[in-house]
Amino acid sequence: MSRGVQLYERVPAVSDTGTTLVRQRFCRVRASQVQILNPVNTWVCMSSKFSCIKSHCFQVIFNRNHASRRNLKISCFQDSATKYFDFVVIGSGVAGLRYALEVSKRGSVAVITKAEPHESNTNYAQGGVSAVLCPSDSVENHMRDTIVAGVHLCDEETVRVVCTEGPDRIKELIAIGALFDHGEDGNLHLAREGGHSHRRIVHAADMTGREIERALLKAVDDDPNISIFEHHFAIDLLTSQDESDIYCHGVDTLNTETQQVVRFISKVTLLASGGAGHIYPTTTNPLVATGDGVAMAHRAQAVISNMEFVQFHPTALADEGLPIKPNKRRENAFLITEAVRGDGGILYNQSMQRFMPLYDEREELAPRDVVARSIDDQLKKRGKKYVLLDISHKPRQEILAHFPNIAAECLQYGLDITSMPIPVVPAAHYMCGGVQAGLHGETNIKGLYVAGEVACTGLHGANRLASNSLLEALVFARRAVRPSIDHLECLSLNIQDSNMWARPVLPLSLKSNTVRDIMLQTRVIRTELQSIMWESVGIVRSTSRLKTAEWKIGELEIEWEKFLFRQGWELTMVGLEACEMRNLFCCAKLVVNSALARRESRGLHFTEDFPYLEESKRKPTIILPSSSLKLTWSSRQLHKEPH
Repeated sequence: MSRGVQLYERVPAVSDTGTTLVRQRFCRVRASQVQILNPVNTWVCMSSKFSCIKSHCFQVIFNRNHASRRNLKISCFQDSATKYFDFVVIGSGVAGLRYALEVSKRGSVAVITKAEPHESNTNYAQGGVSAVLCPSDSVENHMRDTIVAGVHLCDEETVRVVCTEGPDRIKELIAIGALFDHGEDGNLHLAREGGHSHRRIVHAADMTGREIERALLKAVDDDPNISIFEHHFAIDLLTSQDESDIYCHGVDTLNTETQQVVRFISKVTLLASGGAGHIYPTTTNPLVATGDGVAMAHRAQAVISNMEFVQFHPTALADEGLPIKPNKRRENAFLITEAVRGDGGILYNQSMQRFMPLYDEREELAPRDVVARSIDDQLKKRGKKYVLLDISHKPRQEILAHFPNIAAECLQYGLDITSMPIPVVPAAHYMCGGVQAGLHGETNIKGLYVAGEVACTGLHGANRLASNSLLEALVFARRAVRPSIDHLECLSLNIQDSNMWARPVLPLSLKSNTVRDIMLQTRVIRTELQSIMWESVGIVRSTSRLKTAEWKIGELEIEWEKFLFRQGWELTMVGLEACEMRNLFCCAKLVVNSALARRESRGLHFTEDFPYLEESKRKPTIILPSSSLKLTWSSRQLHKEPH
């Protein structure tokens, strides 16, 4: 087992009130449970009212006026590159926007987004949102389907909460202005997808995420208390430490249009930055999904969980099989929604032999991990690069009505899905692991909440059930509101000198050709990292390949960092591509370390050395901050030296 990575089972957790809480196979890390951390490289010298923390490096005075109140006062001066808000939201997908709309009723909100506000995984979600809205369905059915798909690694309390609260979250979206498809009877049209026993997928044709994003952005634009800062790349969280408690006070960002470092100070921070699909060469995720949130949280000493469970969507469009090939390689793979199989689509190999009945009695409606491994097996056995997904046996108008976006995309490359099968191949799609969260999105860092793909709530277990991701984001964005407001009200925070944290700097001292060389070499290294992850940490794994990946990634990171520093790069320097690269390295190592720790095959983690489920290993993988792990640039907070 890798150092710093542990499988946790039934562990008593102590709540803020001292009540013993027991979670089945899952220990929630609540705000009061920071004692489970093994902090990275922390040197503490403190009296009752003063702490100097080397790993965060600034001086803080805490006045305890009440057991639940803390006054943090940092005095000096302000500057124009610092902005102050009650709430900072990192990410503009469904989780971030839905949260922002609620907390804006209680204070000012900054929504920080890496590119344009609509550029998020939400916008690319085709299938829909699962919720119990049919009389013949039930919360118990939805729970059972979720737990079966998650191979019984799901946290049952989380599953119940999400499945119970889901219908109300859908109704709220409709009230905000989201337009979903309705049937001839006037009721919402409910689709079915793999792993679901009932029709419960609310959708807007095959562009559901885009419609939800549209409605939420419209509501956010109309809210005077919310400010959106686009093209702001989140660099690192601003944290402090008092005895065993870690606090989050905002985030440093890089405005990639003006090339200015902008610091956001806040009383509450929501991390909703999405996943890390681009640790792999082929992913359905947009370019912004480079694992920034998980990496930042890990550097800030947040607890990380279940990173070995990377979901590969079984059916991304295989450009090699199109009649007309695209002129250039896509930035992200085009997703062929799960709903195509849910609507009767059949998978064939290139010999037009149907193969899913050979692997699972649920056939094409088996959960995604099963379908992806089945396709992978067919490709390896036959030496092919794609299989075929056929929906052409359905009525033409029905296909065009349900899947207009897919039909239009394929048609521009000479493929009519109403009469021809679609070439498909698995692609990296969703991170089931992430920053460990409690039932209200809380983390072990006070003032830091998480929601969406960046979070590990316990809902997905070892494999996410189709269309549960948008549902989880909606439910936890809403559940994080009340504790966020409580934290805001109980924390009297007055930061007058944001420069007590060392500021990141731009590489202005470097020559333009040096910066160009660094960017070019970073792109080469990024491609090499993605290749290692695909070859050794993909759909089917083995211990030897994982150990090889661990070694190769470590050597590649050292090679890249040595190149940077030979060119004059400094630890506090920031640039978009370099910072993304450090985050990709960080997330790749977290995935590999977690995979090595799990010595069984469960859900999305399938290893040839341990091909069976082991009941004794039915517990989450927990990564604690640990001084025993080798520190590299990717694992260090930038805010290390006192100003």
